[in-house]
Amino acid sequence: MTDVQTTTRKDWMSDQEVRWCPGCGDYSILAAVQFLLPELGVKRENTVFVSGIGCAARFPYYMNTYGMHSIHGRAPAIATGLALSNPDLDVWVIGGDGDMLSIGGNHLIHAMRRNVRVKILLFNNMIYGLTKGQYSPTSEVGKVTKSSPFGSLDRPFDPVSLALGAEAGFVARTHDMDRKHMMATFRRAWEHDGSALVEIFQNCNVFNDGAWGDLTKKANRANMLIELKHGEPIRFGANDEFGVVIDCDGARVAEVAEVGLDAIAVHDEKAEDPSVAFMLSRLALTPHQPTPIGVFRAADRPEYSQATNQQLLDAQAKLGGGDLAALLRSGGTWTVEG
Repeated sequence: MTDVQTTTRKDWMSDQEVRWCPGCGDYSILAAVQFLLPELGVKRENTVFVSGIGCAARFPYYMNTYGMHSIHGRAPAIATGLALSNPDLDVWVIGGDGDMLSIGGNHLIHAMRRNVRVKILLFNNMIYGLTKGQYSPTSEVGKVTKSSPFGSLDRPFDPVSLALGAEAGFVARTHDMDRKHMMATFRRAWEHDGSALVEIFQNCNVFNDGAWGDLTKKANRANMLIELKHGEPIRFGANDEFGVVIDCDGARVAEVAEVGLDAIAVHDEKAEDPSVAFMLSRLALTPHQPTPIGVFRAADRPEYSQATNQQLLDAQAKLGGGDLAALLRSGGTWTVEG
């Protein structure tokens, strides 16, 4: 293994002016990634950021790495091709809730179920920002926007629930108001050998300002954010006075003093069965209820690109080497004369 040159955040910043609306949560996510990558000891020439369409999709322009601003919703598919063709690359996918969960929904779930080694950062601001404020697949029922003047009737997706339902090996959640937590969560995603999805609660201060405020404002976090820690009881509150109980009816919040510490669920992110993680993802059905953050699932599964390339090697060994040029010129061919 060759030595990796020591880098700083500045080395990972491109020469492009960062252009999001002043106060946008995307700035803090970008900073968290740029501060993290030097700590990982990776090479810029081995790092790729692929995005779709939307405000978040400008991300590759601001990274001094390889990158691609691709087609609406197709970033996971393009990233899958990169990961399969060159397993040595660190491939990151950047997209918003509209890009990833609307037109890109099928590409997202298949990238996760295959367990391709791509790291997906899903910026969730519950609105379409680039196209000026239409409701998105994560907007709450009743959301009044330019495209739903009488209130949205659609039941929203929960990105974590969707990822767990697609059998993603790694699923986590963080928010744009806590750089330390973002960096720790992104690091865990990068370390996972397979597909990793991180939902990021992100504020759009122009079209959906404060949508996550009940959860992410500093004064609210202790009583509203439930940090999941592997092997530890799921407790929260200023004095850990609340906890999560899991029974036949699902997951619910309770006071520890009332139910006793033994009744509080112990988090197991490595569980092969994602059922309990899914129940935790359904604990809060609105952004105004205590909500889990952190790593929901980190299960070991065979990684797709390694398995695919090994299958090709095995087939080649069994069938013998082939002649691609001869194959292309076999059968029905013709010559076009000028």
